[in-house]
Amino acid sequence: MVAETDNQRTTPYEPGDAPPPPAGSILRQPRAVWAVAFASVIAFMGIGLVDPILPAISRSLEATQTQTSLLFTSYLLVTGLAMLVTSWVSSRIGAKRTLLLGLALIVVFAAAAGAGGNVESVIGFRAGWGLGNAFFISTALATIVGAASGGSSSAIVLYEASLGLGIATGPLMGGLLGSVSWRGPFFGTAVLMAVGFVTIATLLRSDTIERTAPVPLSAPFTALREPAILVLAFTALFYNIGFFALLAYTPFPLGLDEMGLGFTFFGWGLAVAVTSVFVAPVLTRRWRRTGVLWTTLLLLAADLVAAGALISSTAGLITCVVLGGLLLGVLNTVLTESVMEASDLPRPVASSSYSAIRFLGGAAAPPAASALAAALSPGAPMYAAAGSVVVAAAIVLLGRRALRRVDDGPEPVEVEAQAITLGQ
Repeated sequence: MVAETDNQRTTPYEPGDAPPPPAGSILRQPRAVWAVAFASVIAFMGIGLVDPILPAISRSLEATQTQTSLLFTSYLLVTGLAMLVTSWVSSRIGAKRTLLLGLALIVVFAAAAGAGGNVESVIGFRAGWGLGNAFFISTALATIVGAASGGSSSAIVLYEASLGLGIATGPLMGGLLGSVSWRGPFFGTAVLMAVGFVTIATLLRSDTIERTAPVPLSAPFTALREPAILVLAFTALFYNIGFFALLAYTPFPLGLDEMGLGFTFFGWGLAVAVTSVFVAPVLTRRWRRTGVLWTTLLLLAADLVAAGALISSTAGLITCVVLGGLLLGVLNTVLTESVMEASDLPRPVASSSYSAIRFLGGAAAPPAASALAAALSPGAPMYAAAGSVVVAAAIVLLGRRALRRVDDGPEPVEVEAQAITLGQ
């Protein structure tokens, strides 16, 4: 048995654990933490996984662009609604069982989507995938902190790195496997998530995670009575319209093959990961969160206008997509940090209410963008998305009185990690 003090490990090493790296190393974690980190990479891959294969699905299943974009809609709609009950479920069955439930659902529905014979079935299976993802991502951070050794800070850094890796590599995996068949990314995800399920079931002990008090089912709905939560939720709703217009519509006018789209959205995902993990916390330590929000929202609106003007230029549109990713990473993290500090509500409850509203915007944007393109012009969805983001900035400015609490100062590292997670 190895005993350590202060900010170090106080529980015995598991049989088979390698000798610990030097003190303070991010690598000094038990295998359970690595299991959750691995599963987190795969879970966050699912966000951008389908981008490179949207045109291929449309061709192979003889689906319209609007129908294909519903792959995002079903996933986001169910993810958002499920966020209203995840804290209620996990507070009753425990974090490990909630994680395993989420992973099992993703395995089943990702495999089913890969086997789907028409676009309607794939859309439905993506909804089930979204349900599993909601259970997993709402619980993963608390689990990895509970299982960590040597304090939570290094485990949180590892978790944030896993999240960023998943966001960035999801589109690349989609492009690589999608170049063989559009079914490949779905089956690949199912296999990797099955590995994650086995590793967590085997390596994560339930007694390493602190049980929380039961959360009432009505708590996320009651939270919307808070003016600050409501302001931020509607800010995020209009912002997410811009986010998912950029993410889900641009694969069609880009006109690239699966690998071309994979590399494009790899750049987008890398940009989101870098600014969400590294840039957003720096900005909020130097400036007020509300100021960072409305300024970055207006910059995003300008980027979307440029994307509309450059819709026929492959190089120009790629540039706008990647630059947009830099802004999206900041906004995701700062918005969720703001939600966590906007009221005295428990953070999981506040973020559940906020997430349910914001995902409605993300769910509506992809089919609306495709319909606008068909009715007006290829650049019209980008201009409409820019207008929606300007509305989000206006809500922040007009709601500053309700948001006074969010400008109080920097977050502890664990809260920043929660914001990064739920922001994605």
